[in-house]
Amino acid sequence: MLTELRTFIAVVRYGSFARAGEQIGLTQGAVSGQIQRLEEQIGVALFDRTGRRAVLTPMGREVHARAEDILTAVTQLGELPHTEDTRGTLVIGAITSAQHAWLMDALCLFRQEFPGITVRVLPGASLNILGQVDSGEIDMAVMIRPPYVLPPEVHWHALLREPFLVLVPAAYEGGNWQEAITQLPFIRYDRSSFGGRSIDLFLRKRHLMVHDALELDEVGGLIRAVEKGVGAAIVPATAACIPFSSQVRVLPMGPDTLFREIGIAERSAHKQPEITNRLISLMQACAVAEFEAGLPYLNSLGYRSASTRAGDG
Repeated sequence: MLTELRTFIAVVRYGSFARAGEQIGLTQGAVSGQIQRLEEQIGVALFDRTGRRAVLTPMGREVHARAEDILTAVTQLGELPHTEDTRGTLVIGAITSAQHAWLMDALCLFRQEFPGITVRVLPGASLNILGQVDSGEIDMAVMIRPPYVLPPEVHWHALLREPFLVLVPAAYEGGNWQEAITQLPFIRYDRSSFGGRSIDLFLRKRHLMVHDALELDEVGGLIRAVEKGVGAAIVPATAACIPFSSQVRVLPMGPDTLFREIGIAERSAHKQPEITNRLISLMQACAVAEFEAGLPYLNSLGYRSASTRAGDG
């Protein structure tokens, strides 16, 4: 995402895909491909392609302003005093949706600064990797914030506050999200996960009776089941999965929208705190950058209350 944003800013600065390519060392086709990927990821057209010059659309102007802020924040994160011979291993637990999105951007940037540090990423549900942080098996966990107080030795760094969305098959004609999840077979977010628990509590508080068809712990699987016409689902708007395909429809939940908080859990004591702090800073910057790039798409679905950042706990 950061590469595409830099190319996007270059096109705006130099006025055309060809001139931007000359300045940043890419072919016109490569520039066009990156802009197309960016447009697909955020779900909006950035340029009016009727003329020779690259003219921003109204939404493109809004994205450009955000992109400038995002890249400025990334470049100003600061330089840390370290040497090229810094060696060691960091072990990170991470939920699937983070691994498929901004986490890889952050790890690539981290590798450029600390080529001697090996990073091992272990997949896992939030409950499991939190336990591994608490026991000292891993250094940190990218996860959903639990609905209870964290252990005193574990510090929480907030990243994102992602809204949950109701997805239905494209052929479903209704427009009320409550009717959809009670009438259609329900594809449930695994109740052993923090996200699934919050949905279960949400449904219980509103006395909404659903008819379970499947129960899964992976967001991509939930979306795929809706695409296949199995039923309706409540899923988080994670950057790895938006924009959604034409095989599904999103039904706005309005003021009833619930959210999940994504963040980093780490033990307070580290042998090399400047290195772990740098990685956390990069993850924060990349997570916010990718989520904000998707905000125009979320806003177009009626989620204008979506918040990029969550408060630190």
